[in-house]
Formats: sequence, C-alpha cells, structure tokens
Amino acid sequence: MATLQNVLDEPNKNTIFMVWNFHDNLDIKPAFQQLCGLVGNLNNTAKTRFPDAKASVVMGIGHDAWLRLDLPKPLPKELAPFEPIKGSKYTAVATRGDLHFHIRCDQPSYCFDIAQNIADVLRDVAKCVVDIQGFRYWDGRSILGFVDGTENPHAPEERILFGTIGEEDPTYQGGSYLFVQKYVHDMQAWRALPVNEQEKVFGRSKADDIEMDDDSKPSNSHSALANVGDDRKVIRDNMPFSANGEVGTYFIAYANTFTTVQAMLNNMFIGNPAGNYDRLLDFSRTRTGTLFFVPTLDMLDEFAG
Repeated sequence: MATLQNVLDEPNKNTIFMVWNFHDNLDIKPAFQQLCGLVGNLNNTAKTRFPDAKASVVMGIGHDAWLRLDLPKPLPKELAPFEPIKGSKYTAVATRGDLHFHIRCDQPSYCFDIAQNIADVLRDVAKCVVDIQGFRYWDGRSILGFVDGTENPHAPEERILFGTIGEEDPTYQGGSYLFVQKYVHDMQAWRALPVNEQEKVFGRSKADDIEMDDDSKPSNSHSALANVGDDRKVIRDNMPFSANGEVGTYFIAYANTFTTVQAMLNNMFIGNPAGNYDRLLDFSRTRTGTLFFVPTLDMLDEFAG
C-alpha cells in the first residue's frame, strides 16, 4: 500500500503556504532530487520530534515542472495547466506554480524552520512567489467571521475516498490533486454589510454555523453554489492570513479528481445558471489560481534517486 503525503490531516493552528517557480536555463534536477529526500525526512522526523503537534509538510508539483523535470509519463490524468474561468463579472485567475509546499504544525516555530530548510535547497534555482502564513481564527472561522470547511468530509474512509486517487488511475493511486487560490477580502465593504445580509451571502447563520433551508437560502449564496453534491467533495485546508495590508483566505483543496473543483469554480464564477455567480465574490477577489499534483511519499523516494 502506498505511503501517502499528509493530505488527509485536519487543519491545525499554524500553516505556511509557499509556491516556488524554477529559474530558466538551469539544471534543476539535483535540487529537486534533494528536495524529494528532504520532504520524506522532514515528515519522518516530525512524527518522532512532535508526535502530538500535527506537524507535516506536503509538496505538490505543477504541470510544467513535471515535464521539465522529466517525471514519469503518462502524467496523472488530470494534471494540466489551470485555465482562467471567466464569468460575466469576475474571473478565477490562473497563475504559474512549479512547486507548492503546505507546512503545518500547532507550533509556529516548526513551520518557520521547515520553510527555511526548503528555501536552503531552492533559493539558487527557484524564486518564491507566494509565502503566506496562515493561522486559526477563533473556532475555525475565515476572517469574514463564518466557519470555514463545514462541508468537509470527516470520516476517515470518506477523506480517503474524496482526497486521494483510487483505482481509476492506478499508476498514481494514493496521490492527490491540489488546487490553491489566494483570495483577498474587501473588509471595509464586508463589515458595512449587516449580519443578516452577510448570512445570505454564505447561506448559513454566522453565530452557530447552521445552514439555511432550501426555501430561505439565496440561489447565489456561497453554500448553494460551492457545494456540488454529497458524492463530489474535496478536502479543504483553508486558512486566514493577514500581511502587507492584505487580509484574506488561502483556499486549498485536495481531491481525487480535479473535475470536482472545476465544477465548484464554474458554479461560483460563471454561475448556475450562468450569471447567477457566487455573491461572496463581490467581497473577495482571487490573486492566484494553480493546480498541482501531490505524489505519494513512495514516489518522492523514487524521484530522489
């Protein structure tokens, strides 16, 4: 049985998200091989050093980097460059990303040290284009004040089913598709909205996180459009952030198929029906959007040479 990267863990208290892009005209293979060994080592030592701190690092690889590194072919079936999704008013932007790192631990010191370990390997061959420190906000709420990730599956068997590739792509079984977006919120406009109107945006009560019934929930609410069915779910590990004058949410989803994420994004940005876009986008804009593939730890061992 494949040894998975920690894509199925529940969100914890502290996270660092990083995206790195390789420089052109350099031999990047040695650094990548070193990195694959490092990720495996860091996860192994975390279990010994911090057994109760939910410490781990997950690495995802983008489509173009996969090709440039001459990794196995055929590629994972749905690994492709993400294309922008353009609605009548808003666009889910697409941005380049060669490697993505999801570092998490209840102890922020661990996150900082691991980010430095990764940077030590990559700084001569790549540039860090996203570096976000996420934090737990109250009882798992986004910075907008509503509980985030309510639709996440929690039963272990469901998390495996929805979060990792199965027999449909046996070469990459146990791997996962990883999609990320950086959302920046207009907090001034959001705070000006009365609570009852905020609840209509989300389709849930703010204080108690209770979903509105179908007769009361607006068709353009976030919960109405982002949920595409009980048989099509993802593992969200979203975290709030605040840095350099920006306040937002880093959306991160692990999934057994990217088509589920694509359906969510189409509903949100194009609308269902078309034009009935997610009202949350009136207060929250995307700055990034990238698809990665997360290999198993066994595959990373092979890549390390």
